[in-house]
Amino acid sequence: MTTISREDRPTLSTATGSAHARIWGVGGYRPERVVTNEEICENIDSSDEWIRERSGIVSRRWAAPDETVVDMATHAANDAIRAAGITGSQVTTVIMATVTHPYQTPAAAPLLAVAIGAENAVAFDISAACAGYCHGIALANDLVRCGSAKYVLVVGVERLSDFTDLTDRGTAFLFGDGAGAAIVGPSDYAGIGPTVWGSDGAKWDTIRQDRSWLEVRDGEDKSWPHFGMEGQTVFRWAVWGMAPVAQAALDQAGIKAEDLDAFIPHQANMRIIDSLIKKLKLPDDIPVARDIAETGNTSSASVPLATQRMLDSGEAPHGGLALEIAFGAGLVYAAQVIVLP
Repeated sequence: MTTISREDRPTLSTATGSAHARIWGVGGYRPERVVTNEEICENIDSSDEWIRERSGIVSRRWAAPDETVVDMATHAANDAIRAAGITGSQVTTVIMATVTHPYQTPAAAPLLAVAIGAENAVAFDISAACAGYCHGIALANDLVRCGSAKYVLVVGVERLSDFTDLTDRGTAFLFGDGAGAAIVGPSDYAGIGPTVWGSDGAKWDTIRQDRSWLEVRDGEDKSWPHFGMEGQTVFRWAVWGMAPVAQAALDQAGIKAEDLDAFIPHQANMRIIDSLIKKLKLPDDIPVARDIAETGNTSSASVPLATQRMLDSGEAPHGGLALEIAFGAGLVYAAQVIVLP
């Protein structure tokens, strides 16, 4: 075998990116149809009071029958592009976090790129369930800083109503549809802190699709699969396992909880949010996202939708520091401190 020494081969050129990256703008889209707890209780033995106490959810949004994840993502993406002050043609990379695009292939991201006018952009989907958006922000930050991209569109979008068993008392009330988006681009200051992320595949079956596509194909029951969850196991994991992750994100960003201007956790359950606040010893005056009350759990869309609501309502300040953390099926998680656009 011949070996070429380093001295004898040409030197490769490498891309040079921005020293830092930040979120330039965020956007969101909530479908028009509002689904109340009373409507959910038409199919399960429950009540509005029980659902509110159990999850904090009052209502959620469901997509129209002909409204796709790409449709919803396009609305959110265009919002984020406008907020960032750029055009769709300036987007060089599209990262779409979703687990509900109905095609195994092709991915949804190339369709979204065309819809926003980002022709020839790098475009790909990622599957990290509820943590998908935070994964996308981490990837976008690294792409901009290493010179592989200039403006990155990160979208979290889900049509979870397609995968919800409306007769399952444990999950029927949880899920909603929607899309949230952010533009990540170059910055002259650090706008995205180090991401603390990981997985616990040993617990893969605590949140999952109830049947694989092979079982759907080969089984006698050809009905559409649904997402199932071991609620108590997931609750304990989220409360006890995610507080140290959130604290690590603060530590690696070099800040303390009292330095935050907002806390934006995954909108999975109001009781989980309250428990994280206590474990992080978050001061009472720091605003906390509670978008779940009117939006439900929208998985990968959860964090960006909550971010948009906090900024639009004035609950969180533009230019402030926010800790965002998301976690879900896999089990996977990601957390980072960001400067709000």
